[in-house]
Amino acid sequence: MKPVIGLTSSMEVDRSYYKVTNNNVKAISQAGGMPIVLPYLLKDEDIEQIAVQIDGLYATGGYDIDPTLFGEEPHPNLGTIIPERDTFEILLMKKLLEMGKPILGVCRGCQTLNIAAGGDMYQDIYAQVDGQLLQHRQKAPIDYGSHFVNVTQGSLLHQLTGSEKIRVNSLHHQANRRVPNSFQVGGKASDGVIEAVESNEHAFVLGVQWHPEGMVGSGDEASLKIYKGFIEACKENRKN
Repeated sequence: MKPVIGLTSSMEVDRSYYKVTNNNVKAISQAGGMPIVLPYLLKDEDIEQIAVQIDGLYATGGYDIDPTLFGEEPHPNLGTIIPERDTFEILLMKKLLEMGKPILGVCRGCQTLNIAAGGDMYQDIYAQVDGQLLQHRQKAPIDYGSHFVNVTQGSLLHQLTGSEKIRVNSLHHQANRRVPNSFQVGGKASDGVIEAVESNEHAFVLGVQWHPEGMVGSGDEASLKIYKGFIEACKENRKN
């Protein structure tokens, strides 16, 4: 049996339908997982049942995150938010962290993971970070790595990729700021923007700021290793 992987979904402001990109489904399937798209169910018993039934959580990208969740009011450059998604993802992540189940978050999933663990984030790096920044919203195809990430030695990301520097795509204007004590920074861009966070207390809890699902199809080795490592962790967790 393949491990069951819950995929968080996105939604438009009119709340008329859920959506998830095919790249995300393909990345999980190609790595050996069974992807299941999750709706926003906010009752405690529903969160509990989802957490029990999935073997791992894959938190996908999407719109911005409600800053009131980390004690701030909206910055003028804050984009679209879907409050139900934020609440659902963070509640489910907290439950999975309690249970010790694997989590992989990409882009906004990296940010909601950090918030769920007690960290916070920049609402807009270009307005809130001092100094010259890289182009973090690339004007190139999603399968193209537009900048590099310096990987922290000994980190989970380093163990997965076997590299101290990896090339990534970039499609964000928000980023993690304060990382909680239970987590560490797994990688940074050359301008200092945090590009990966991971738990110090779990076998596999990883958030990456880029979109590896967009690079798997082009055969990017680091992206493939991240997904395969996630699925293997889900298999191992289910055995235990």
